[in-house]
Amino acid sequence: MKFMSEGMQAVAGSRLRKMISAVTDHRIMACCIGTLITGIVQSSSVTTVMVVGFVNSGFMTLMQAIGVILGANIGTTVTAWIIALKISKYGLPILGIAVFFFLFSKKERIRYTAMALLGVGMVFFGLQTMGGAFKTPEVKAYLTQLFSVMDATTMAGVLKCAFFGCIATMIVQSSSATIGVTIVLAQGEIIGFDTAAALVLGLNIGTTITAWFASLGTSTNAKRAAYAHIIFNVIGTLWLIPVFFIYTKGIETIFVYLEDFFAKTQEGWDSITAKIALVHTGFNLINTVIFLPLMGPLARLVEKMIPEKKANEISRLTYFDMRMLDTPSLAIVQSRKQVKFMADSVEKMIGWLGQIISSDEQLDELERKLFHYEGILDNVQKEIVVFLGEMITGQVPHDVMEEARREMRMADEYESLSDYIANVLKGFIKLRNNQLPLSDEAKLELTSLHSLTSEYIQRINKAEQIDDTGILSQAETDGNLITRQMKDFRSQHLIRLSEERVPALKSLVYTDMLNNYRRMKDHALNIAEVIAGEK
Repeated sequence: MKFMSEGMQAVAGSRLRKMISAVTDHRIMACCIGTLITGIVQSSSVTTVMVVGFVNSGFMTLMQAIGVILGANIGTTVTAWIIALKISKYGLPILGIAVFFFLFSKKERIRYTAMALLGVGMVFFGLQTMGGAFKTPEVKAYLTQLFSVMDATTMAGVLKCAFFGCIATMIVQSSSATIGVTIVLAQGEIIGFDTAAALVLGLNIGTTITAWFASLGTSTNAKRAAYAHIIFNVIGTLWLIPVFFIYTKGIETIFVYLEDFFAKTQEGWDSITAKIALVHTGFNLINTVIFLPLMGPLARLVEKMIPEKKANEISRLTYFDMRMLDTPSLAIVQSRKQVKFMADSVEKMIGWLGQIISSDEQLDELERKLFHYEGILDNVQKEIVVFLGEMITGQVPHDVMEEARREMRMADEYESLSDYIANVLKGFIKLRNNQLPLSDEAKLELTSLHSLTSEYIQRINKAEQIDDTGILSQAETDGNLITRQMKDFRSQHLIRLSEERVPALKSLVYTDMLNNYRRMKDHALNIAEVIAGEK
């Protein structure tokens, strides 16, 4: 299951990122995207962990997360339908062919496609091997006796089976694996259809343990997303247990109506497996239809269950969930959001700096905010480097590897920009503390250079947001203008110094401030080079 999931993520990485970014507050759209993503990666656990991670990083809202989680419960039923296909006998050939391409192909897309097929082959070959072992008279007799305590012919039996399915799924942390074993047991006639159906109900509760583990140590909203998943699956299972026999009778009735279809494809389908898959799909479809209109009340319920902890969360403005490293093609979205946070923060800082140096009054609050943000960006940059450094050490597609390196470089440039903005403010404060105010001429020069640099940074940030790879030529031209302007102002200042119109200390600090703007331009130009794809 791990190979299949990782291979599919690598092959469909760009499509998955587009799906995630397309998630809106429109509940049906979010639900459909959750279904598609889970159908591709073949694991609702992977999807819910991703969702918790995205909510934790602020990339996704609680309402969007609930919608995707509802869809994930439908998407996970695809596994049972795949197993229902009578293709287990092809597991070993698929495995053999896939491993050849996985080991020897140099093309990355072929390798990861082979990795996904390798996982598929392993699943089918494993199920066939397990099924063969279950049919051995001694093993079958032992397992029949072992599972005789789980007979879902009574309500107590249904509860017992559901509880066992829940515990088994909690242990293996994969509902797909549990349903695979359940299907093999049913195919070997070790358990009956009702028992298999009751086990399926239990595994829907057990699968929530993964999201709960993922929410430990995360933000309030991430915890709420995990609890919404638990509430949805638990309530969905509990209401169905009292009407369990009516539900399974209904599934068998529907199956009778579909019998003609299955009869025509009897070589391609296993009937008991198809019935179990129908139980699983029907259960999740009904619950999703019920809960879709109740997403608002569900969100309000988890908000009351887990109140906001403002004191703990103000101190940290960025969240990286290391559990997202299992899905590198989507984890990169989390880090990209933090790079954008750095870009937006730099724009805010240079805007505040402009207000401070042009004002006749002392703006203590803005000065504190600017220095505070400079410290924040230092921490964000470190977190981005650690997160992406951990990510690129594993099995990562080439395009994700390149994007990770690109983001690490941009994070470094934005952090340097914040340092030079803070340096200008330090120089400004030093002049003020030494009672050396800027002359009108010097102030005009400084504000003019500041405006040019601020607009330059904003243009490059905009180019990064729209991925304008043709920005470099214009950035170089505009950058040269800033350099010339800085040199002109420095020359004019040196003339004033030679005429003894300014003190030496003031001259030293002022020229440092001018030079800091040129350094800002250099780092912004480096970002333009990254956008243009230059190494």
